[in-house]
Amino acid sequence: MSDRRLQVFYTVARLLSFTKAAEELHMTQPAVTFQVRQLEEQFNTRLFDRTHNRISLTEAGKKVYECGERIFEIYAEMDNSVRQLTGDISGVLILGASTTIAEYMLPVLLGDFKAEHPDVTVRLKVANTDGIVSQVENNAIDLGVVEAPVTNKNLVVEECSTDQLVVIVAPEHVLANEDVIPLKRLADFPFICREEGSGTREVMLESMHKSGMSDSELNVSMELGSLEAIKGAVEAGMGISVISSATIQKELKLGTLVAVKTDPPIVRPFSFVHQKQKFRMSAMDELLKFARNYCKSYHADET
Repeated sequence: MSDRRLQVFYTVARLLSFTKAAEELHMTQPAVTFQVRQLEEQFNTRLFDRTHNRISLTEAGKKVYECGERIFEIYAEMDNSVRQLTGDISGVLILGASTTIAEYMLPVLLGDFKAEHPDVTVRLKVANTDGIVSQVENNAIDLGVVEAPVTNKNLVVEECSTDQLVVIVAPEHVLANEDVIPLKRLADFPFICREEGSGTREVMLESMHKSGMSDSELNVSMELGSLEAIKGAVEAGMGISVISSATIQKELKLGTLVAVKTDPPIVRPFSFVHQKQKFRMSAMDELLKFARNYCKSYHADET
C-alpha cells in the first residue's frame, strides 16, 4: 500500500473536505480524488459517503482513519528515534500564528532559527487566534503561537511571554496628552475594533467585563481585520482603538500615533499551543527550545 494514498486519505478524513485537503497537501483536487479512489479500490469498498456536497466517513473509512493515525504515530516515533541517533535536524514544520505575532514577533525568531537550522523548512500560516487553535486541533499545523488564552484542555499550552495592550489615538486627539485612562473612557469615543475571533478583541472585551463594562457600551464605528488598516484609520482621526504596544513602535517614533495605557492594564499571554503527541519530530522539539529561549530574551528586553 502506498504511503501517499494513506496520507491523502487521512488528510481528507481529518478535514472532511477534498478541497481543503488539496490546499494543505499542495495538490490539485482531481489528484486528491484519484489517490482516495485508488485506496478504495485497494480495499474494494467506499471510504467516504458523498451526499449534498458533503462527505462523511463510512464504517470502513473510520477504521482506516483510526489505523492510519496509529501508523503515522509509529512513523513519527521511528523518524524521531533515528534522527536523535544521527543528530539530524531537518524536515518540514507547519507553524501557525495569529496576526500580531506573525507580523511583529516571528520574523526575527524564524530568521535566526533558519540560520541555525538550514535543513528545516518552516511554513507559516496566519489566522486569528480562533483559527490557529482550530488548525492545531485538526492537526493542520504542528505548532501554533497565539495571543489569547486557550480553553481546550486536550492541547498543550505553554506561555511564552506577556504583552500589554494600549489605547492608540491620533496626536491631535483629546486623549493624546493623557498617560493613563480608565477603561470606561473607551465608551466616550468612536471605537475601531478587530474582527470576531481576534485574540486582541477577546482579551480587551474580557478586561472590560472585569471592569463592569458590557460590549454594548462600546461605540464601535468600524470592524477591521488588519492591524495596518486599524492604525491608518486611527491616524486619520476616525476613532480610537486598542492594540498591542509591540505593533506600534514605528508609529510612536514617527509621531503619527500616541499610546495611552489603561487602568486597569490590559495584559495578555503569548502562548505556544500544540497537540499532546507522545512523539514529535526533532525539528519541532528544536524549534520549541529555540522559541522558549527567544521568548525569555524578548521578555527581558521588554522589562
